[in-house]
Amino acid sequence: MWGNAARFPILSRVGWTLAMNLFRGGAYRKPMGRRKIMNYDRQYEDELPRRRASNSSKIGLSGWLASGLFGIVVVLSVLLVRDRLRERVPVPQTDPTAKLREATTRPPLDTEERESVDLFKKLKPSVVNVDVVQRQRVGWQDQVAERQTGAGSGFVWDDDGRIVTNYHVVADLYKIPNMLVRVTLADRSVWDAVVIGASPDYDLAVLQFATHSRPVVDKVRKIELGTSGDLEVGQKVYAIGNPLGLSLTMTKGIISALDRPIKSPANSTIPGAIQTDAAINPGNSGGPLLDKSGRLIGVNTAIATTSENGGNIGIGFAIPADLVNQVVTQIIQNGRVLQPDLGIELVDQQKLRRARFDHGVMVEKTTPNGPAAKAGLRGVMGTARRVEQLGDLIVGINGQTVDTVEDYERIVRSLKPGERATLQIIRVEWVEESGRKVPKETHREVALTVGSS
Repeated sequence: MWGNAARFPILSRVGWTLAMNLFRGGAYRKPMGRRKIMNYDRQYEDELPRRRASNSSKIGLSGWLASGLFGIVVVLSVLLVRDRLRERVPVPQTDPTAKLREATTRPPLDTEERESVDLFKKLKPSVVNVDVVQRQRVGWQDQVAERQTGAGSGFVWDDDGRIVTNYHVVADLYKIPNMLVRVTLADRSVWDAVVIGASPDYDLAVLQFATHSRPVVDKVRKIELGTSGDLEVGQKVYAIGNPLGLSLTMTKGIISALDRPIKSPANSTIPGAIQTDAAINPGNSGGPLLDKSGRLIGVNTAIATTSENGGNIGIGFAIPADLVNQVVTQIIQNGRVLQPDLGIELVDQQKLRRARFDHGVMVEKTTPNGPAAKAGLRGVMGTARRVEQLGDLIVGINGQTVDTVEDYERIVRSLKPGERATLQIIRVEWVEESGRKVPKETHREVALTVGSS
């Protein structure tokens, strides 16, 4: 035990110091004020300091002895506890004869697992990573550095190797000079690509490989195209993409809801989005949403989060495949999307509600020689102080109810330039009754040819 103390001089020092501090301040000293001293005869005044010194020496010696004893007790206690703890701690033992364990045989995959595995193998050649990089010169020499500014996913659209992704994935190409697009395939080969065209309104873009050699195209496989008009809530879906830079990540879920309007990068409404709880995170943008057969039913484009930099919370949105088919085809044909247009400007929704029109959208004015003007629709006439004529109130298009501006935009965007559309309207006219003008509503249907812009 004493040998252990010798090996831990710091413990002894701590014990001594603690004891000295405790007992030094605790030694009793009888107070001797100035008033008490003045009561003594003068012959004893010279002896008082000597008496004090003598008493202090005795008290100090007692304190030192007590401190020493206390320190010894502390040190012995620490060493005793340490030895007891050491006895209780098990000593690790190795076994040189240890061998690898034998793994149990894995049972065959069930039907659902086999379905997922086969689907992933089938889709691997169809899904790509899309990276946008900026090339910058470094220093005085001709050295070039690259900085990534955007990343997302994409998929092969056709036999010519064209690739579909989100516009917001490649948007920096239109804003920052010296930008390049790189596409990474399933075999990890990287290829330069160029943008054929894009639509900020629908958040879609089409790319093609910068080289047209067949070996590149032969590495990929076009995705099978499904339909979105016949989807049902509860259907099983899969998402494959590049979330957070983790390429070829597959997640699954169900269709949580249909026909969700979402905002595009151009702040316009994308109609009919598919809501899913399949995990979609930053980097999944532009990747495919698939049914259980591996057919494309949507393009993953947005997620709902609880914070600006948040990740998936089980609410993701995909542009429906039927709309994707229309937009991508137009981009390949024209390099841009011809927007369906009725030639109508609408009254501000809040103003309309303050005027106690609780449903529908009102025509403020029509484009000269536009589809609406040719069909005879009319807008508001008058001044800010006095309205002489109310605009036509649109309450339906092709039998679909229009209650809000969002309804109107969603339905119009689903139309195709050149096709016929029928608008259900309410026209309010002022008529004379009993010597005063009163409003009279007339319900009408107006047919027109959808234009483009």
